[in-house]
Amino acid sequence: MTINPSQTICFSPLHRLQWEETQQRHVILYPEGMVELNQSSAEILKLCDGSRNLAAIVAELEETFAVSGLTNDITNFLNVALQNGWIQQA
Repeated sequence: MTINPSQTICFSPLHRLQWEETQQRHVILYPEGMVELNQSSAEILKLCDGSRNLAAIVAELEETFAVSGLTNDITNFLNVALQNGWIQQA
């Protein structure tokens, strides 16, 4: 499974993305456990709300952080997220 760049991306309804105060980081919660996220991963997943495709996520993050060339890193992370079931595509 790989990200289809033309389809919108949404966070899985079977998982929950939230800030974990005790860990001081965002985590993904699911019935079997928890995944701790670094800041970059959390920022990407926050944009997976079903209204954006890959290009829109990349553009927003590049604008927010005033950088360019994030497409490959974001695509690679989203492919991992898709394979783990954290995100879905329509």
